[in-house]
Amino acid sequence: MRMKIITAIGAVCLLATGCGSSADTKPDPVGPLLPQKLTKPITGSLEPTASPAADATFAENVVHELQRKTLTMANAPGTVTGECPKDMDSKPGTTVTCTITYEGVEVAWTVTFGEKGWSQNVVQYKAFPHQGLVTRDGVARIMFGNDSGLDYALCNDIPKAVLVPFGKTEYKCEKVSQGEESNGYSQTVHITDTGPMVY
Repeated sequence: MRMKIITAIGAVCLLATGCGSSADTKPDPVGPLLPQKLTKPITGSLEPTASPAADATFAENVVHELQRKTLTMANAPGTVTGECPKDMDSKPGTTVTCTITYEGVEVAWTVTFGEKGWSQNVVQYKAFPHQGLVTRDGVARIMFGNDSGLDYALCNDIPKAVLVPFGKTEYKCEKVSQGEESNGYSQTVHITDTGPMVY
């Protein structure tokens, strides 16, 4: 009788040991681990550093608005400059191309003017960039902004700033939460005219 009890306890010990060793084994990654590590970026304003002067031209005011839109699309602070045709007219139906430079990358915008707004000094317009703008810090800001438990992200070498077609890009990132390890499960970076999305 006593021998049976010892045997039973021994069997339980072996089973517990076997379970422990399998739990210590890491599962294989579901995909390749990406090389670029993104940590929480420094926060900053997405507004142009200088506002137009009181006597600024119409073109200078439009440039300022497009700089703001470009910073929003980049989702990261940066140096922006720009120019529109100096002689452009705000006549309804007029279409012009303006160029805003973000950290050395030129973003072309098509601007179409509409009717006057609530005041003769207010002009309605539509502006859309020819291409999207993806930035390394912009992707990091959206990922950390959407996930308070994120420790870092692994991505496939996103440049500081680069033009890309709108929609799905070639860039991918994996979220790694605090206390966890990378498992190779990555999500795709998508670009809109109002900033990046990762899903």
